[in-house]
Amino acid sequence: MKNILKIEELAQFLLGIVLFSQLDFAWWWFPSLILLPDIGMIGYAFNTKVGAFVYNLFHNKAVGIALILIGMFYFGEIFTLIGIILFSHSAMDRIFGYGLKYPDSFQNTHLGKIGK
Repeated sequence: MKNILKIEELAQFLLGIVLFSQLDFAWWWFPSLILLPDIGMIGYAFNTKVGAFVYNLFHNKAVGIALILIGMFYFGEIFTLIGIILFSHSAMDRIFGYGLKYPDSFQNTHLGKIGK
C-alpha cells in the first residue's frame, strides 16, 4: 500500500510540474521555490502546537488547490504559482514520508512516525 500511495503522490507532483509549465515563468523558478513551504517549520520556534498549525497550513494540498483556483480566476499568476508550489511541495514531502503534523511532536505525522 505504501508504494501505491507514493506513486499517487508522484503523479500529483508531476501534475504540479505540468501546471507550472502553463505559467509564464522561467523553468528555474520551480526548483528555486519548491522547498520554500518548509518555512512553515518556523512555527516550531514557539511550541509544537503552533508549529504543527503553521506547518500544516503550508503543507495542506487543499490550501494549494484553493490558491491555484483563486489565482486562475481572480488574482493572477502569482497566486497560481504560490498554489502550485504549495501543492507540489506537499506531494513531494509525502513521497518521502513526511506528512501533516500532530501537535504533540514534529515526528508524529498522519503517515506515521518519522525518524525511526
